[in-house]
Amino acid sequence: MGHWFVRDIVEPGKLPMLLALTSFVLTFLVTRAVTRLIRAGRGPFRNVSSGGLHIHHVVPGVVLAVLGGFGAVGSGRHGFGAAAFAVVFGVGAGLVLDEFALLLHLDDVYWSDEGRKSVEVVVLTAALALLALSGFSPLGIDDLSAEERADRAAFVLTLVVNFLFVLVTLLKGKLRMALIGSLVPFVALVGAVRLARPGSWWARRFHRRRPRARARSLLRAYRHDKRWTRARRRFQDAIGGFQERVPGRDSSAP
Repeated sequence: MGHWFVRDIVEPGKLPMLLALTSFVLTFLVTRAVTRLIRAGRGPFRNVSSGGLHIHHVVPGVVLAVLGGFGAVGSGRHGFGAAAFAVVFGVGAGLVLDEFALLLHLDDVYWSDEGRKSVEVVVLTAALALLALSGFSPLGIDDLSAEERADRAAFVLTLVVNFLFVLVTLLKGKLRMALIGSLVPFVALVGAVRLARPGSWWARRFHRRRPRARARSLLRAYRHDKRWTRARRRFQDAIGGFQERVPGRDSSAP
């Protein structure tokens, strides 16, 4: 276990990404803890305002992510500079994605049901980064043999086929599977061959004259959501504190 960790993750080329992922996750967790304390009126923390304008933490997050990103590109993958800029980028990304729902809705939905998208995006981003650190390569490039790498036509064809699987999965309304499938091709293949989710572009385009397919899609989506939605919401509540009661305020209020 330790040998695998040192060999596949803590090698010099991957150290900046490991630092970026660690700072990203820690920043998100610390930010959530601070915002929950502010919402509950506990501790020394308060919202930051200027001239009556509430400054969301996505603002410094964007600045740090830009600085860290440009710095990382300029410093390469080795040395103290690469490690430092990776940490700066991870902190900035954590602050930005913690308010992903605000950017998506252009509204302060941090504590509402729409705000759960922020937690979901953070968890998915961390999972994808961890997969990349563990040795997975986008579109399964690491699975190619030396002979296949030498054959440029086969190499390009492999990329195109896997990209099509990811694209079809995305058009079928399965965003999580499409993102994970970009790193693990088998996941994209499963998403591409299964029925589309109701309301997706694929369902509207190809299920209009297929009542049986629409019915099966609705039933499958209902069973999937019934099985996983409650567990997902409990996980989001535990991390994001959406259902915590605040004195003098309804628990569902933003």
